[in-house]
Amino acid sequence: MIGLIDCNNFFVSCERVFNPSLYDNPIVVLSNNDGCVVSLSNEAKELGIKRGVPIAQIQDIVEKNNVKVYSSNYKLYGDMSTRVMSILMTIIPNIEIYSIDEAFIDFSNVPESKLDEICRSIVHKIRRSTGIPTSLGVAPTKTLAKIASKIAKGKKEYNGVFIITDQNRLNVLKNTPINDIWGIGKQLSNKLSKIGILNALSFVQNHYLSYANILNVQGVKIWQELKGVHSIDIEISEFDKKQLCSSRSFSTSLKTLNELYSAITMFAENICNKLITQKSSAVAITVFLYSNEAKGSIESAKNGYFRFEEPTYDIVTITKTAMCLVKSLFEVGGEYKKAGIIIPEIIKTNGIQRNLFSNHKQHSKNQLLMNAIVNINKNDKTKNCIHLATASTRRNMVKSERLSHQYTTKFDEIINVK
Repeated sequence: MIGLIDCNNFFVSCERVFNPSLYDNPIVVLSNNDGCVVSLSNEAKELGIKRGVPIAQIQDIVEKNNVKVYSSNYKLYGDMSTRVMSILMTIIPNIEIYSIDEAFIDFSNVPESKLDEICRSIVHKIRRSTGIPTSLGVAPTKTLAKIASKIAKGKKEYNGVFIITDQNRLNVLKNTPINDIWGIGKQLSNKLSKIGILNALSFVQNHYLSYANILNVQGVKIWQELKGVHSIDIEISEFDKKQLCSSRSFSTSLKTLNELYSAITMFAENICNKLITQKSSAVAITVFLYSNEAKGSIESAKNGYFRFEEPTYDIVTITKTAMCLVKSLFEVGGEYKKAGIIIPEIIKTNGIQRNLFSNHKQHSKNQLLMNAIVNINKNDKTKNCIHLATASTRRNMVKSERLSHQYTTKFDEIINVK
C-alpha cells in the first residue's frame, strides 16, 4: 500500500502555529509581490474566496469580514516542511517528498491489520510535534492514494485518514470526476469528456486500447493505477535536491542591465548557500528572463544555458557566469518582470573528478573565500552581512508588506511568550 500525506492549508497552518489568535478566523496568504491568493483557510473558502484570485478583486470581502492577509513567508514554510518530513521519516523511512507540503509513503512492509492505527499515529504525531494538521490517504497505487488523500481532507468524519480498499474502490472511482484525477490535465480531461468519460469509473471500465488516439504512456499508467495495478514507483527521497531554482517576480519591472545584475547576484547567492548546505556542486546553470509587453502580459521566457568545465559551488564563478548569460539575453528597452537561475544538474562535491588543466591554485583560493563568507554570515546573528558588490544596488525588489516573522530561522524574531 502507498500513502500520500498532505499538510492542510499549509501556508495558513504555518502562520497559525505561531499566532493562535488566527484559529477560526478567515486567512489568506499571497503570492510574490502580494499579488494573488495562494493559500487560504477553510473560513476564507466559505466566504467565496478562491485560490489564484488577485487580492485587489476581493478587497471588499477582506475588509467586510476582517480577513487576515499575509505575504508569503517562504523561509518559515520551508523550515516547517523540513520538520514535518523529518518526523515522518522517523516513523516510515521510505518516503518520496512530492512537494513542500506533500509526501508519498511506502507502506509495503506494514501489516494491513495495523495500517489504520499507524496512519492515525502519523497524523497525530505530526500535529502534536509541529502544530501542522495533515490528511493521509492510503491505497494500492500512487494515483489512488492522491484521491484518498483528498477524501481524507474533505470529509471530517474520517478524522484525517482514508484508506481505499478493494471493497470501496469502485464507489470511490464513481464519485471522482475525471478532471480530479492526478496526472489528467485540462486538455486530456476535455478530450475524455467529449467521448462521455466523466468520472474515474467510466474511464477504467473501457480498455486503455480504446483510448489509443488520446492516451500517451503516462495516461496508460494512470489507467492501470486506477485499476489498482501498481505502475508508478515511489522515488525514495533524500533531503538533498537534484535541482535548484531561485527566482522572483519583481514589484516593478527592471529596465537596466545593472538592475538585472543585482537581481541575478542575489539569486546566485541563494543558490550557492543551498549548494554548500547540502555539500553539492553545480554541473551547469540556466538563466531565464521574462519581459513585459506594452499591455502588461508576460511574454515567453528567454533563457541561456552554460555547462561548467568542472562542477562548482563557488559564488564568484556562478555569479560571473549568470551575469554573462543575462547580458546575452538583455535587450535595450525591455522591461523585465521576472528572472531566475536554475541549476538543472547537481552532484556531491566530494565526488567531483577535477579537470587536469584547471587552475588548482585559483580553485583553492576560491574555496577559502567561500568558506570565509559562509562562516562570517553564519555567525552574524541579525542577517547575512557579506554580499557581492553587484547585489547591493537594489535588494528590496519583492513586495511583502504583510510578512510575518521568521520564527524558526532568525534569533531576533523568535516568538516571545509572556
